[in-house]
Amino acid sequence: MALIMDPAGDEIRVLKGVTNWRGKCILEVGCGDGRLTLRLATFNPGKIVAFDPELKSIHTARKNLPKKYQERIEYRLGNAEHVKQKANRFDIVIFSWVL
Repeated sequence: MALIMDPAGDEIRVLKGVTNWRGKCILEVGCGDGRLTLRLATFNPGKIVAFDPELKSIHTARKNLPKKYQERIEYRLGNAEHVKQKANRFDIVIFSWVL
């Protein structure tokens, strides 16, 4: 049986209400196959940089990335211990279902 994540849409509804996502630069830690990344993209952020330590997950996320989001979503291989980014680059950092 397939695992269905957030069938009632509660997770995304709560996230949408937490802050104004429009135009923000988002860092998503542990993006997996991009399930949440694509949902966050519907909030119209300026950019999403999403990473995961599993190469297979990153390949799947890139393969499933709709053309309309290709300019705004960047998937990277990596983990939280070794994120190399400039200070103050991101407005919001999110991780969900990671621990």
